[in-house]
Amino acid sequence: MQTIYLEKKFTYRYLRFLSKSGNAHLGECFSPCSLGLSKCEYAVNSQRPVNLDLRTIKLPITAYSSILHRISGVILFFGIAVLLYGLDKSLASEQGFAEVKECLASPLAKFVVWGLLSGLMYHLTAGIRHLIMDLGIGETLEGGKLGAKIVFIVSAILIVLTGVWIW
Repeated sequence: MQTIYLEKKFTYRYLRFLSKSGNAHLGECFSPCSLGLSKCEYAVNSQRPVNLDLRTIKLPITAYSSILHRISGVILFFGIAVLLYGLDKSLASEQGFAEVKECLASPLAKFVVWGLLSGLMYHLTAGIRHLIMDLGIGETLEGGKLGAKIVFIVSAILIVLTGVWIW
């Protein structure tokens, strides 16, 4: 029987199996059972958890900042389509402008606009943090944590001010 080595690829949990001769099944993920193997030698730390339950993992504040930056980008991507439709309709005619103005007066529309602007404020703040990190400032672990906290505080203030401005 051929011995298979399991190696970690970068920091992701993608697995690739290399045979003892070094031939790799590139881009493929297998489990030992699917290969018909009963014995595997693992080249990773045995202290690592086998079953990762995402609800029990405590992520650092920098991870939450990064995840929210991506989510706010997706919200902005789809929100721009809605706002461009409203802009097109309002510029088409006076009647279209009146309809858009009437629609934006409703509390639900104000809430949607506030949500889009909140996403924009957070994305802008986190983007500025990334630009500062590109300059070499705040790249340490402590600097990253402090930067994430500053992003949360500044964006919360901007989001509250945006809500006051809309209502």
